[in-house]
Amino acid sequence: MSNDLLQDAKEEIVGMGKQGMAHPSTKPVLTGAAVGAVAGLVLPVLSIPIGLLAGAGWMFYKRLRP
Repeated sequence: MSNDLLQDAKEEIVGMGKQGMAHPSTKPVLTGAAVGAVAGLVLPVLSIPIGLLAGAGWMFYKRLRP
């Protein structure tokens, strides 16, 4: 099962890289990154880069496994 997730992630990343903003996952992942960065700015326990990565990662995962 983990191998399927990694394969799906690879295909999704390659698609996002080739299609850019036209890919259906790009905008939600960037939105998640922005929300995470704002959370990192507001919350004292997070930093902006950690929030950004966490937000983008969460949205990317939700795109792979809704």
